[in-house]
Amino acid sequence: MSDEKLEQNGLSRRSFLGTAAASGAGIAGAGLLGLAGCSNGEGDKAAASGAAPAEKAAAHSAEPGKQTSEVGPGELDQYYGFLSGGQSGEMRLIGVPSMRELMRIPVFNMDSATGWGRTNESLRILNEKITPETRKFLQDSGLRCYPNGDLHHPHLSFTDQTYDGRYAYANDKANNRVCRIRLDVMKTDKIVEIPNVSGVHGLRPQRYPKTGYVFANGEHIVPVDGVGKWDDPKTWNAVYTAVDGETMDIAWQVLVDGNLDNGDADYQGKYSFSTCYNSERALTVQGASSNEQDWCVVFNLAAIEEGIKKGDFKEVNGVKMLDGRAEANSPYTRYIPVPNSPHGCNASPDGKYIMLNGKLSPTVTVLDVSKLDDLFAGKIKERDVVVAEPQLGLGPLHTAFDGRGNAYTTLFIDSQMVKWNIDDAIKAYKGEKIDPIKQKLDVHYQPGHNHTTMGETKEADGKWLVSLNKFSKDRFLNAGPLKPECDQLIDISGDEMRLVHDNPTFAEPHDLCLVAASKVNPSKTWDRKDPWFWQEALEQAQKDGVELEKAAKVVREGNKVRVYMTAVAPAYSVPQFEVNQGDEVTVYVTNVETIEDLTHGFTLEGYGIAMEIGPQATSSVTFKAVRPGVHWYYCQWFCHALHMEMSGQMIVKPK
Repeated sequence: MSDEKLEQNGLSRRSFLGTAAASGAGIAGAGLLGLAGCSNGEGDKAAASGAAPAEKAAAHSAEPGKQTSEVGPGELDQYYGFLSGGQSGEMRLIGVPSMRELMRIPVFNMDSATGWGRTNESLRILNEKITPETRKFLQDSGLRCYPNGDLHHPHLSFTDQTYDGRYAYANDKANNRVCRIRLDVMKTDKIVEIPNVSGVHGLRPQRYPKTGYVFANGEHIVPVDGVGKWDDPKTWNAVYTAVDGETMDIAWQVLVDGNLDNGDADYQGKYSFSTCYNSERALTVQGASSNEQDWCVVFNLAAIEEGIKKGDFKEVNGVKMLDGRAEANSPYTRYIPVPNSPHGCNASPDGKYIMLNGKLSPTVTVLDVSKLDDLFAGKIKERDVVVAEPQLGLGPLHTAFDGRGNAYTTLFIDSQMVKWNIDDAIKAYKGEKIDPIKQKLDVHYQPGHNHTTMGETKEADGKWLVSLNKFSKDRFLNAGPLKPECDQLIDISGDEMRLVHDNPTFAEPHDLCLVAASKVNPSKTWDRKDPWFWQEALEQAQKDGVELEKAAKVVREGNKVRVYMTAVAPAYSVPQFEVNQGDEVTVYVTNVETIEDLTHGFTLEGYGIAMEIGPQATSSVTFKAVRPGVHWYYCQWFCHALHMEMSGQMIVKPK
């Protein structure tokens, strides 16, 4: 029975299946005949048992400073949190204020649950935009893709200074890559490797007029081809990269001095920024922190684009690279002196200021963006754009904003979050006797990144702040020598910060982006007219005369075998197939279910194969049938009362 007919009879799918299960009648029939024909379920109402409608938002206290993190049954979080997975290589999706983990999105890792890094579709994305050197390295190493990654700095695409819900971007510091995740399906759709750099660290998208560029910092100095000498670190440089956010091609690079750290972009689409440590060009901790001042590099986007048009660049490993070094007296960059080893780089949501966090200085340096035109025109000196430099405490790393003129900075060494007023800091810098610090709150322990709800946009709402703390120590039950980290939720809606909730997270979250739920609108099932992930499968099926949505066919072409099947709870359309030992086998599975939460899988025992097939999706995997015998395959995503029976056999005949 379809959802439409169920609703005509005053029932929802949930209540119908619950009644059927309770009565013990029609389980197999409901699964075999009913579920495959269900509609998308858009009109599904709450269950007859009284569960709250899915659309009901969490009812938080409207009184400032007294918000609760509780999200009751049937209620929804108000914000999505896009959390970096660090060395796990994945991006994690959480709900805020509940802080519940909703989903893990594989990106730079290999994931046994979904088959990411093993399926043909994921391998294409992982290897589509890699350098020739990496391609050869993988081949020589016997690898199909990089098996790891270090995902930092998730940030969403912008239109007109606020999130537009299209994409999320992040960087892989370990292997110099930038990814893009489609937010309509919460899947990675593009990954590009960046040449000429070492340690892609900071990442930020352009805010205005839309995300044309995604800026990525090359952290480590290296001998860039044509510039640096391998045996002379004083000739090594860092490289700043702009990636086209639409095509994920590299637009241009700028050669700069010193190790680049974190970056940001302005709200006018004119400039981007990067903090720089190791102005000394040293290779040791002591050497890299010896200078009392390093700098922030400011990039003039219009000048860079004009330089590209004029041909003022060298092509280095296929990329247009401009010279932005200080010694070149470049029109593309300016170097603003900042106290020792600045780290975080954050733009205020009013578009006026850039905050540069000291790390080895107790200060945060505030730049006035409106002065940058005069700086590039030579009318003022570099430090003239500094309008405040408040001393906040030991180890300032990152700053977030509430949209009400207040900033929130993490103090790593002090294990505190400090709230300070930007206007008061500017007045104090001019000589007025005023303390910009409004409050300090202990966090546990050693905070790194922090983020406020919508705080990177012109729509910063000042509701919540999350502190990502590097150590948890005694906050949770002992889990052994490797401890979880500690994320803490802070209510900033009132006059004072108030710690509301903390929870453990696995290594190493690093950064977070908090986005109003209304800005993101994920699909409920795949659209068969959008075959991005299964394009190759579609093309091959057409050559074989197979319709993927109705497939039940085995095609042999020499020693290559292609198996096409559909998945409908609780059965595959091909319950058994035979191949010869040594055959190259490709299995294509199409999930023809239309119910939004009815995911199927394909796990082949003894071959290290498991893949996810979401509703209306096609997934494929290619392997060599080297092990003779009977190998069962089964659905690893529980889908039906007869789920255990959803299986089949691959028979590999020995030579």
